[in-house]
Amino acid sequence: MAKVLDIDDIMGNAAEAAHEFKQLDQEQTDRIVRAVYKAAFDARIKLAQMAFDETGLGKVEDKIIKNVIATRYVYNDIKNQRTAGLISVDEERGIEKIAQPIGPVFVVTPITNPTSTTLFKILICLKSRNPIIIRPHGAAKKCSIEAARICYEAALAAGAPENCIQWIRRSTEEQTMQFMAHRKTALVLATGSVGLVRAAFSSGNPAIGVGPGNVPVFIGKTADVPFAVEQIFKSKTFDHGTVCASEQSVVVRECHYEQSKQLFKEGGAHFLSEEEIRKLEPVAFNMTNLVMNTEVIGQPPARIAQLAGFEVPAGTTLLIAELDEIGLEAPLSMEILAPILAFYHAKGFEHAIELCRRINVNGGLGHTVSIFSQDEDRIDYFASVMNAGRILVNQPASQGALGGTYNTLSPSMTLACGSGGKNITTDNITASHLLNIQRVARRKVDRYIESPYIERYFDESINVCKDCGAVGD
Repeated sequence: MAKVLDIDDIMGNAAEAAHEFKQLDQEQTDRIVRAVYKAAFDARIKLAQMAFDETGLGKVEDKIIKNVIATRYVYNDIKNQRTAGLISVDEERGIEKIAQPIGPVFVVTPITNPTSTTLFKILICLKSRNPIIIRPHGAAKKCSIEAARICYEAALAAGAPENCIQWIRRSTEEQTMQFMAHRKTALVLATGSVGLVRAAFSSGNPAIGVGPGNVPVFIGKTADVPFAVEQIFKSKTFDHGTVCASEQSVVVRECHYEQSKQLFKEGGAHFLSEEEIRKLEPVAFNMTNLVMNTEVIGQPPARIAQLAGFEVPAGTTLLIAELDEIGLEAPLSMEILAPILAFYHAKGFEHAIELCRRINVNGGLGHTVSIFSQDEDRIDYFASVMNAGRILVNQPASQGALGGTYNTLSPSMTLACGSGGKNITTDNITASHLLNIQRVARRKVDRYIESPYIERYFDESINVCKDCGAVGD
């Protein structure tokens, strides 16, 4: 008989762990985080294989890289951050900042990055001295729970409080909502479907969620086209396109149209015929629920083509659909976490910008956009008109958005989307977002407040009396 899920008991344990965690200093905290990082990094290959075996998504070798980003890159980014006690002193302003944990964090992890997201969220929660309760995706619970178990054992051995990491083997949607809305939940950190993220935002507790990332990539006039195509391949084929920041549509200036097509073909991309596009649309995108179909997520191109009822040449790396329309009338222009790309022929710079903006608006507000260009003025203009938290320049979007490899963004498996994606920030989420910062303000009296009256100045243009403030003669 299955054990009854006692939500109050789990959250009570988390609250006790939070109380004990709060007593730890920076040295004790860092010792725990380092031990967990080492255990998680050592398990990177095992966990990647488990994730692939359980979900059937992506590629084992790329899941290993994701686990490396979620452990080594994240650890190196946060290891020197001060997250306990006094973290800064501004003597001139008389302000001290003290870092406090926020309390139990309830997290939801996705099927696309099950072990890497679990490892990442555990590290940033422990670094900020917050207990974590993990609700893994139902189709990835074995690998996610194993990742959590490895981290928990390492944390306990290093002196972490009991129940600092908890996980839920199974829960109904109603129970998940109860966790999100629980009075002892300090924050919900949700990665998953649009519906799940919306539920987190409506829970009544603070929440950080991740919106969809319908990412356009613009190959501009001054771009190094062979390099651009190579980088797009590197990104879109990474784990078969399961990163939410992977390119979804390529927008190419007319001057590079033929060259780009040829280079994509030489890289193994298959340009779909009109009939193949019609066959693929209902297989890739669910027009009833207005979301990508789960059957194609993280699948190789040959498998996706087979599901759609056609064949592609052996060694095909990407499926590319040349489109004119954007939006629901062209379902392949929407976010699909698979090796499927829309391809647009821009007649000029303004046309290219308009295409990128429309793609961004249709399911990717606040997330990520990408440009290949050597023209700094064009890059600046592109950034100014796009609603995205990450504007990536001359780099693969998947790896670039995750941070730490092709740029100095904070390495993260949670990419916030600002107000466009209904988030509170556009940052790559990290340990610093899981802190309450107290500000101790020393007395620094303003000289005007010390005066018997607020000093006023006579302004002839509006004729104000410097003594009484009266206006006029």
